[in-house]
Amino acid sequence: MPETTPETMPESNPRTALGSGTPFLRPLWERSLSALFPPQCLKCGAMMEADGALCGSCWPEVAFIGAPQCAACGRPFEYDIGEAALCGACARSPPRYGRARAVFVYDQDSRGLILAFKHADQTHAARTFARWLRRAGEEMLDAADCLVPVPLHWTRLFSRRFNQAALLAQALGRECGCQAVPRALIRRRRTVPHVRMSAAQRWRNVRGAFAVHPPSRARIEGKRIVLIDDVLTTGATVSTCADVLMRAGAANVDVLTLARVMRPEES
Repeated sequence: MPETTPETMPESNPRTALGSGTPFLRPLWERSLSALFPPQCLKCGAMMEADGALCGSCWPEVAFIGAPQCAACGRPFEYDIGEAALCGACARSPPRYGRARAVFVYDQDSRGLILAFKHADQTHAARTFARWLRRAGEEMLDAADCLVPVPLHWTRLFSRRFNQAALLAQALGRECGCQAVPRALIRRRRTVPHVRMSAAQRWRNVRGAFAVHPPSRARIEGKRIVLIDDVLTTGATVSTCADVLMRAGAANVDVLTLARVMRPEES
């Protein structure tokens, strides 16, 4: 059974926060909620026929990522140059994780989806995001033993009330049947937010910041892990977490994120 921890609080949307424990009443419950809380587009709030989707106007604005892409970090290519092709950065310095995949590009058009999820209590979007994550990471998820979210420091968790990466991991676990281990990693110190930091500063900021939670060590030894986070920027955070998991005995660590920043030097 999925773990329930302070990092994975129940969804705040009234459409999903109540009635989920009574499957035989769910159709009636959902019809009643649809009358009281009409489904809305996750991006613009327009009324929709189905809950947790993008309207016809917003869908084309989100740059979803698919093949062709770098076999390692998942950076999208403009042209197909081969299934095992690597981008220049990965060819020069292979990442510390196995593979990374993301659902969409983090840009001006998709930024609102992430910010609403993290800071505006739109946690009900996790169910839709989990479906997108499953499609984006299907190959790695089929081979995975467990899902591990990037942790928040306890002080930030206290102020935010939930860890968005843990919510994604839990929702994805229910979607694909893979066990989520939300407390496998801990953040030992409160790192400075990475906004406006250079790549080198980000790497220094997260050095030594993560550790395996001792009671979870047996659950990751020899396991094929998919590390879950909301946004991949330079890869400093997920690479540091992957290092920690591999040193603790994980067999393999892949990375799956909701969004990916395309830095100017990568475009």
